[in-house]
Formats: sequence, structure tokens, C-alpha cells
Amino acid sequence: MSKKTPFLKQQYTEQVVPALVKSRGYKNIHEVPKITKISINTGIDAEADKNQIADIQRDLAAIAGQKPVLSKSKKAISNFKLRQGQIVGAHVTLRGDRMWDFLYRLLAVALPTIRDFRGVGSKLDGQGNYNLGIADFTIFPEITVENVKKAMGLDITIVTTAASDDEGRELLKLIGVPFRRVEQHAAAKNNAA
Repeated sequence: MSKKTPFLKQQYTEQVVPALVKSRGYKNIHEVPKITKISINTGIDAEADKNQIADIQRDLAAIAGQKPVLSKSKKAISNFKLRQGQIVGAHVTLRGDRMWDFLYRLLAVALPTIRDFRGVGSKLDGQGNYNLGIADFTIFPEITVENVKKAMGLDITIVTTAASDDEGRELLKLIGVPFRRVEQHAAAKNNAA
């Protein structure tokens, strides 16, 4: 029984790699930037009880397709009502086929369901990696809204092997990340001011 290649991975090898080789003039196929991993992270409230933590773990596992790891505080901070060893977050690191499946669901299913969605910001971190914040995790179809007791936000980091932000942005754009156009970005800033 052969395993089916994820759609986005197949699109990357058949369309994105040749397009990047053509536009950037790479001499070697291994120079072409690729996505190495995707990290999904969420914070957990200091007052959260065991049931809330279990719900967050369950929901994050449903979104990512693998069990999340809980993060604990390293030291006590009384101003934040934080004790040492208290659970403060959960995170998942996706690689391989699970990474490609999650990215496809994010780009093709979850992001288009956001009301008045006009694209995501086009700023990368200076090393070709992209960070995306999602305010409400219920945009993913795996989440049953009736079971959600408390809204949760997600931080999604797409880590690439790109040497620069321009390379990373071109890679992500060819994969299908819906970046806002520059005019829309400037207009959104002017409207907010």
C-alpha cells in the first residue's frame, strides 16, 4: 500500500521549485528554499483548571493532528499569579506530511472562513521565517464550536531554509499564502490611524 503525497507537497515539487529556479537562477536544486517545520503555540491562562487544560490539549491536537506538549513556567512571578512549574502554554511542532497537511488546511480551509479576510501581513522575521497570529481558533473545521468554553488564540510559525525575507516571501507566495497587497496594507494602516 503506497502512501499518498500531500497535495501541497506535490505542488511544491512540481510547480514551486521550478518557478523558484527560473526566477532566482539557482544552479543546484538543493539551493531552493523549503519549509522545514511549522510550530503552533498557544498560551494557557494562569487560573486554568485541569479540565480547561485538557480541553485546550484536545483542541490543539485536533487542529495539528498530533499531541501537543505542555509548557511550564521556569520561575515564580507573584505579579502574574504564577508559580514555578505551573502550566502556561501548549505547543506542537509539525514536520513532514503532517506539516504539509496542516498548511493546506490553514491556507485552503481555515483562513478563507475569516469574515472580511483581505490577506495576511507580508512581514517576515529577517531570516525567511513567517509568523502568523490567529485570534480565534474556531476557524478550523476540526473544532466543534458548541464544545468550546473559552476562546483561544494561536501563534503559527512557518520556518523555512530561505536566506532572506525576499526568498522566503516568494516561496510562501508561490505555495499559496494569501499576502495582502502593499496598497491594501497601507490603506488598512491609514484607516486604523
